Amino acid sequence: MNAPAKIAPATLAKLAKLGIHHRADLLLHLPLRYEDETHLTPIADAQPGMTVQVQGVVTHSEVMFRPRRSLVCRLLEGHAELTLRFLNFYPSQQKQLAVGKQIRAIGEVRMGYFGLEMVHPKCRAIDDDTPLPQSLSPVYPTTTGLSQAVLRKLIHNALETLPLTDTLPTPLLKKLQLADFGDSLRLLHTPPPDISTATLQARSHAAWRRIKFDELLAQQLSMRVHHRERSKHLAPALPAHRKLTAALLQKLPFELTGAQQKVWREIAHDLGQTHPMQRLLLGDVGSGKTIVAALAALQAIENGYQVAFMAPTEILAEQHYLKLNEWLVPLGIEPVWLSGSLKKKEKTAAAARIASGDTLLAIGTHALFQAAVEFNRLGLVIVDEQHKFGVQQRLALRNKGKAPAHDAGRVLTRHASAKQDEIVGLKPDLQNHEPHQLMMSATPIPRTLAMSYYADLDVSVIDELPPGRTPVVTKLVSDARREEVFERVRAACLAGRQAYWVCPLIEESDALEVELQNAIETHQQLTAALPELKVGLAHGRLPPAEKAAVMAAFKAGELQLLVATTVIEVGVDVPNASLMVIDHAERMGLAQLHQLRGRVGRGAAESLCVLLFMQPLSELARERLKVIYENTDGFVIAQQDLQLRGPGELLGARQSGVAMLRFADLNEDEDLLEQARLTADELLRDAPDVARAHLHRWMANKHDFLQV
Repeated sequence: MNAPAKIAPATLAKLAKLGIHHRADLLLHLPLRYEDETHLTPIADAQPGMTVQVQGVVTHSEVMFRPRRSLVCRLLEGHAELTLRFLNFYPSQQKQLAVGKQIRAIGEVRMGYFGLEMVHPKCRAIDDDTPLPQSLSPVYPTTTGLSQAVLRKLIHNALETLPLTDTLPTPLLKKLQLADFGDSLRLLHTPPPDISTATLQARSHAAWRRIKFDELLAQQLSMRVHHRERSKHLAPALPAHRKLTAALLQKLPFELTGAQQKVWREIAHDLGQTHPMQRLLLGDVGSGKTIVAALAALQAIENGYQVAFMAPTEILAEQHYLKLNEWLVPLGIEPVWLSGSLKKKEKTAAAARIASGDTLLAIGTHALFQAAVEFNRLGLVIVDEQHKFGVQQRLALRNKGKAPAHDAGRVLTRHASAKQDEIVGLKPDLQNHEPHQLMMSATPIPRTLAMSYYADLDVSVIDELPPGRTPVVTKLVSDARREEVFERVRAACLAGRQAYWVCPLIEESDALEVELQNAIETHQQLTAALPELKVGLAHGRLPPAEKAAVMAAFKAGELQLLVATTVIEVGVDVPNASLMVIDHAERMGLAQLHQLRGRVGRGAAESLCVLLFMQPLSELARERLKVIYENTDGFVIAQQDLQLRGPGELLGARQSGVAMLRFADLNEDEDLLEQARLTADELLRDAPDVARAHLHRWMANKHDFLQV
């Protein structure tokens, strides 16, 4: 830390834990709340429920042992008394609160065993002439061993000695009606006693709005700089040839929706550029993202490049593998499958096909970016449910596209398939090339989240469901009516339909074992209760071949009821399934409930999703179930989820490369975010020096908002 030598190394280490590495960082270490020590309340006027500062003389100080060990003191002012009680205390506090000492105490007054009392008030000894503070006292985020007094002293020194020049020009501040930066910082660190504490606590004061705008602007500038830098990188141009594309579209039993055609055109355009595409494809459950991904893969393959298609779970990756096999094998393209559960011999064979270029499409899980897997000429990376992968995982797969120096420029090997022979050509120098990236998510992203944390990506949205889909009716049912739900399942299956029964996720250290046990017990219970039905079981611990066989049997209609863990959350498509029961729905998040519900309603039959819940419900669980019951639009649900949980959980693994906002709130500050977005474009275009200075203030010596 760039600070005076008098700061002890131990203090510097504690400051570093708070993200304070330089004196300038102290300026933006803003208070969590404030205490009003600017005036005194007479003890006689103190009432239960009030947080006040009082002053008096200690008339009694005693360590008592009933009902538990505590330090009890009496504070006298005139004829009025107040008890101060400490359950945890040090010998130094006993000395400070000795009889005859004059004390100021601040805390909440309540009625106790001894009458009016304060429990664990903040106290300090004073003299007759000790002045009252002239500003509210800030309370800062801190860490063990770092006192408020030390933080206040360091921050006050930084305010007095460091330049607080504004990074933004005066005309811009006037246009946006923003306060001066230096004035805002001084006010937030040392607010005058006549200021509205409510506006400070709610962070709605003009000073807070200025700081939040600056933070959002820095985020927007950072994202845009990354976006621009990416355009300077090299990627193989993959123009559309359309031969295989036309062949696939001709064989499909359905036509693309208008929304699918629109996003496909956007992706096709990006793939034809010589800088790497980084496009996020958003589409609600069942909107048809996989066929768009298949068309993108074909465009790369027609240019002689390999495609890596990665999904976070084996069951989802298997679903993609089966679907793409069905579509592409008739075109002469045989995908290779690679996952962690394969035997060593199978893994080695799959890796050899990928390294030699014998396959142009590799589908799998995390296994695709392991060190042992080398791609021959990777041109496109497709990542499904991208938020479940961390930055380093996506970076590892992206780097597979860079060929080693000795490999650059050599001629492609010939392939066993004659049809693949027609596709491939000469391999260009890939040493400095990156593959294009298409990231997909069935978890809709709220507008504010897309504008902020995903501003570095180009976003395409499939906002239209295929025709023939029927809305899913959602019902909330108490667990006390479980037997009625059994009967509903029996009736649906005997009428020729199929049903899912999803077992809950238990959030404990042995979650997988508990979840597995729940699924097995539920399967046994339903098999006994519904003997006339064929009941299957699918969970994450089944061997891949057995799991695939169960899913295939359910899809073929050989099983009427499938008991499953949340492995069926995404990727499963059985149009005849018209009923889903989600057991212990109160334990699941909104996004997961919406994803699961999307497994039904894929055919023409009226579909039902039963959310089976246990009483009593927590307030958060009640809110979640209310949202999912009242809404079917994934984007509306995602916006509600953002309000309930904040951005952290919605971002998922992306957080590992993203600095979370400290001051701005995406739910409360959408207007500031919109202003920051527009201002970032203007500054980068018209005033790059201003943009650079602003980024330096907020980003210098910190992790950037985005790593890749």
